[in-house]
Amino acid sequence: MSAPPPSRPPQHPPPTLVQPAPEKPAAPAPRRRLWWHRLIFGLWYRPVEVLDEARDRSAWSAAVLLSLISGGIGVLSVDAFHGQWAADRSAALQLVGLAEAGVLAASLALGAVTHAIARTLGGSGRFAPTASLFIVLFWVTDLPRLAIVAWLPTDATFVQAATWTTWGFGYVLAVLLIRGQHHLPTGKSALSVTVQMLAALALLRLGPVR
Repeated sequence: MSAPPPSRPPQHPPPTLVQPAPEKPAAPAPRRRLWWHRLIFGLWYRPVEVLDEARDRSAWSAAVLLSLISGGIGVLSVDAFHGQWAADRSAALQLVGLAEAGVLAASLALGAVTHAIARTLGGSGRFAPTASLFIVLFWVTDLPRLAIVAWLPTDATFVQAATWTTWGFGYVLAVLLIRGQHHLPTGKSALSVTVQMLAALALLRLGPVR
């Protein structure tokens, strides 16, 4: 009986210089669009989540809208406007336009100063998200006070309590914003917004011209 023929060694594929293309990593899921009404109302009942979702995003449309609404409420609640409206409506409307422009300019200045101080302290955030979101949270937290002042005298106890409460809430949100946008520790984040918030407290909240 003859021995079986020896088995052939396994054949390897010939060498080639063409390598298979590496698999592309899966693209990250697109971020959900943050609508302005979700941003505005969300700052009241889920601020940490909203600020994290808004990180590195600009919110200029919401910032302009809130500045115009707040400026309009502030002008309409001033007694001098009602007197001007009764005397000359055209001049009263011009007064409203000038006031709205002034509120927009002041809001932009507050956001720009906040961003500049944060960068000076070592922050790494971008201008547009920092400035626009600071304006948004500033006016979002001030709207309740503006609505109350439109009906009650400024020196009323309830108005003063609302002023301090909304200012404190806005200050905390501003610190959280800078800490998230600029990756700064809490102490430096608080320092970035203290001057602006104190100035706003003195000029816009405790001493309006009526």
